[in-house]
Amino acid sequence: MSNDYTWSTGSEIAQAIATDKTTALAVTEAALSVIVARNPTLNAFTAVAAERARAKAKAVDASPDKAKLPLAGVPFAVKNLFDVAGIPTVAGSKINRAHPPAKRDAGLIERMEKAGAVLVGALNMGEYAYDFTGENLHDGPSRNPHDISRMTGGSSGGSGAAVGGGMVPIALGSDTNGSIRVPSSLCGIFGLKPTYGRLTRARSFPFVASLDHLGPFARSVRDLALSYDVMQGPDADDAGCADRQKESTAPFLDRGLDGLRIAVTGGYFRKGASGEALTALDGVAKALNAREIEIPEAARARAAAYVITTTEGAALHLDRLRKQAADFDPAVRDRLIAGAMMPATLVVKAQIFRRWYRDQVLALFKDCDVILAPATPVTAPKIGQQTFTLDGVELPVRANLGIYTQPISFIGLPVVAVPVALKPLPIGVQIIAAPWREDLALRVAAALEQMGAVSAPRPNL
Repeated sequence: MSNDYTWSTGSEIAQAIATDKTTALAVTEAALSVIVARNPTLNAFTAVAAERARAKAKAVDASPDKAKLPLAGVPFAVKNLFDVAGIPTVAGSKINRAHPPAKRDAGLIERMEKAGAVLVGALNMGEYAYDFTGENLHDGPSRNPHDISRMTGGSSGGSGAAVGGGMVPIALGSDTNGSIRVPSSLCGIFGLKPTYGRLTRARSFPFVASLDHLGPFARSVRDLALSYDVMQGPDADDAGCADRQKESTAPFLDRGLDGLRIAVTGGYFRKGASGEALTALDGVAKALNAREIEIPEAARARAAAYVITTTEGAALHLDRLRKQAADFDPAVRDRLIAGAMMPATLVVKAQIFRRWYRDQVLALFKDCDVILAPATPVTAPKIGQQTFTLDGVELPVRANLGIYTQPISFIGLPVVAVPVALKPLPIGVQIIAAPWREDLALRVAAALEQMGAVSAPRPNL
């Protein structure tokens, strides 16, 4: 474990605690101190569970089995759409603040704590997860640890700021259209969006049931794999969580690239990308000797994802829109109202296309094991920035930071976002695998990390 808590990894912390080089309580106190010092600047946390964290840390220290706990004493935090017992699940909204505190933790929090991790708080996010910027009207924007004048990306913006800013080594977020991968890219950290249905969503506030995923952020691939592994497994409380056996991925991290067939996207995924996005993608592709392929109809997939997102989201919030429309962020409210008025014929067409598109993309994996793509078209925009220019076209920031993530989550594929530490700002690359093959994406990410081609840069704080 590093003498500097802010840049120790979860695996280093767990090892130090297991071998009595430090205690879980000492690590927890260090985490809480860093949160007190840095959160006023980064605005990542909306609630800090200090006493709960201390109690859990003391329990880890007293456990005779702490050496067997893969995440013993490792601090983590969660996007505030996860239920945390004793705290209202606000999901970034004003409306939910009137709700009573949650009675039970979300399923993934329970699994993390069973593995010895210590929850230290809840994190800022875009309202009801309908956001790519990390700007929250009610709690203020989370701020990028590499330049606090810039966005974290969203909607899991607090998660990106907390991990990238050295407050916790691991955080949990959600990804419907890119809300893990976009903050990972802009904040310079690793993120995993698992296969749809792989991790339980029990006791988390939904957005789009057919697109929602939950997953981890970390500053190392090993931490990403360790946290993902302990969260796997079917859950009777989530009908959408697949009844699959846990498949440990951490042992695959040191296997290298031998025998892996790697491709890189062209076409849609290069058109309009900034110079920084292409530099990052091309550098990773060269390091992996990737061959170029094209994902067919990706632009149409993004359009169909928007149709499904806005209509399912509107259906979820219809009663709130009718009774409390003034309490929404207007940018969120107006898109949900548009979804409520979407013609049913378009929704049916989007779903029919979705099945066709999934078949086309899965066919590509007959000739490759993973596919590389940009994570975001640009590095972090300024907070409050309304547009950016790509290929000579001015585009709205809020809608277009996810142009390369939406066509992938639309069909539920697993993706690891890896950070390329460009100067002055990092940017990410997606490593996409076939369903249930998180192990392959993590294996490639680990190889890139070992080569030095990707890494989480220290924050500018």
